[in-house]
Amino acid sequence: MGDHDTRPENTVIPTVRWEEPPDGPVLVLLDQTRLPHEEVELRCTDVQALVGAIRSLAVRGAPVLGVAGAYGVALAAARGYDVEDAVDLLANARPTAVNLAYGVERAAAAYRGAGQDEGPAAALAEARAVHAEDAAASTAMAAHGERLLAELVSGGGYRILTHCNTGALVSGGEGTALGVVLATHRSGELRRLWVDETRPLLQGSRLTAYEAARAGMPYTLLADSAAGSLFAAGEVDAVLVGADRIAADGSTANKVGSYPLAVLAHHHQVPFVVVAPTTTVDLETPDGASIEIEQRPGSEVTDLAPTPLGTQAYNPAFDVTPAALITAIVTENGVISPVTADRLAAVCAKRTGV
Repeated sequence: MGDHDTRPENTVIPTVRWEEPPDGPVLVLLDQTRLPHEEVELRCTDVQALVGAIRSLAVRGAPVLGVAGAYGVALAAARGYDVEDAVDLLANARPTAVNLAYGVERAAAAYRGAGQDEGPAAALAEARAVHAEDAAASTAMAAHGERLLAELVSGGGYRILTHCNTGALVSGGEGTALGVVLATHRSGELRRLWVDETRPLLQGSRLTAYEAARAGMPYTLLADSAAGSLFAAGEVDAVLVGADRIAADGSTANKVGSYPLAVLAHHHQVPFVVVAPTTTVDLETPDGASIEIEQRPGSEVTDLAPTPLGTQAYNPAFDVTPAALITAIVTENGVISPVTADRLAAVCAKRTGV
């Protein structure tokens, strides 16, 4: 089951954390559907509640889904649920984000290897390892990304455009693309962060603006369709986005609306940079066309504004950007540029874990 706890205003709340109260372990999530106006926690005591939180986007973002999935296996093991059933439910809760299945399998493999008696402790230890590794990856990506921007953009003082949400809300650390932006802000090099609304669920205006405001960044919100005019006016120095799955050829699936930004960036000769840990790379998916794209309910589109009764809506959660439009992919193990299958495989070969 799941229930909500409200925390004091202005308290910094971790996106995911494990608790062990007297009545049994709980996975506590910051409910992102309630942001930015309320900071509310969702307490999951079983896998069904966690799956519901994942599908409703109460917890979202590729890296943190891997963390949550690993903890979900540990939760099932600790509370005596069927672990293999939990693995199946969790791994298939959202089809595009490869990190979810990665985290689930890491914890499940630890559980199986330790046996029934020691399995719960082993699963929890592995989940904590996945969490710590993601935080470390976030720190490394921020450093690599900041150095890359210094090479790509002359004169300093970056004007960066981003799409969706890629900060601490999606990570065990400070994020992927927004983690790089935060590093430039701390070094005094961020002139302006352009934040796409990211329709229809508004992860940009609800979540990225929330994180940018907390960090004191100079940011401006814009409608997704206004990005083209910014490029035309020469107001964008670089585009930084995350990814939910990266295919073996370097094609990336990210929140729908990312591909049009890549096309605009290419036309205006602006760097388009993807920031993602190697856990987001799926070398078993050969190319972008092979990435399964999650289709969300049409009501997410039609409920935004009045529409005629019976209106049908096309609502893919993601789109795919081909490697040819990507200037670089920043990972915790280094920068891939130009983006090729061989370079991607070489960086992934350095990855630790399963």
